[in-house]
Amino acid sequence: MPEPSNPIDPDQAISAGGGFGGAMDLAASDATSLEKAPGHGQEPGGPTAKPRSLWSDAWRDLRRNPIFIISALIILFLVFISLWPGVIATQDPLQANLAKSQQGPQPGHPFGYDEQGRDVYTRVVYGARASVTVGVCATAGVVLVGSVLGGLAGFFGGWWDAVLSRISDIFFGIPVILGGLVFLSVVTNSTVWPVVGFMVLLGWPQIARIARGAVITAKQNDYVQSARALGAGNSRILLRHITPNAVAPVIVVGTIALGTYISLEATLSYLGVGLKPPTVSWGIDISDASDQIRNAPHMLLWPAGALSITVLAFIMLGDAVRDALDPKLR
Repeated sequence: MPEPSNPIDPDQAISAGGGFGGAMDLAASDATSLEKAPGHGQEPGGPTAKPRSLWSDAWRDLRRNPIFIISALIILFLVFISLWPGVIATQDPLQANLAKSQQGPQPGHPFGYDEQGRDVYTRVVYGARASVTVGVCATAGVVLVGSVLGGLAGFFGGWWDAVLSRISDIFFGIPVILGGLVFLSVVTNSTVWPVVGFMVLLGWPQIARIARGAVITAKQNDYVQSARALGAGNSRILLRHITPNAVAPVIVVGTIALGTYISLEATLSYLGVGLKPPTVSWGIDISDASDQIRNAPHMLLWPAGALSITVLAFIMLGDAVRDALDPKLR
């Protein structure tokens, strides 16, 4: 029988169809070429990209947080008028004119006058210096003392940890206001340093307890055990590996506590045992205006409002920093 005139060659059929797989072989070859292409499959945070640290992530989140921006601007303004109050207040905060006692707002004197005829606006501006100084110095002292003592107790443990814990419990049992009345009533110095010393004396146990817990948590991580296995000493482990990873909660609590110390200074000055004249303080002005709240409410309104805004700004800043540094809130 004669053969067909157009026989189908199997090799030609395979070649014409692109292989046994046809389009599948073409897709496979394309995928192979894509895999070999430079940069394909590498995410922005892949091995070639520089990994971001906790602090860089926190700063990125803070820049996008309107609460942080608003509170930071308020705090920067407070720091500015604390350093250079004469830029926006040209009068003397101690200059008195009894003829203008308790008068309301006037041109050039938008906040009015107090009971002694002193310009309330000028005293509000100059009062920021004492409040911010007390808050910053007290917070710095509390964070320094508490972090060192608490960090050492959490790292070494043993009898040092037990003794520090019992001492902290004693200080926690002392009421702050009562302790201030007793401690500051015997001090005749009218500067801010006795108030700062009292706040550091009663405030360090809180930071010490937080630092102790953060160090205990950090020293149990694998990188600390690896550094110890490689022969690193206690000082290197504590400074290079534990401190950078345990400082975040201390910063958060310290930022919030700064506003608390400013409020505490005003409370002690209101009670007459904190700052004393001729020091200009919001607490002193609030105390002087409390008896005249019906006759001249502006005397109380402006210093109390400045104090409230300042404390609120630091609390808002602390909350924003806490949200940025806490991985659980991401």
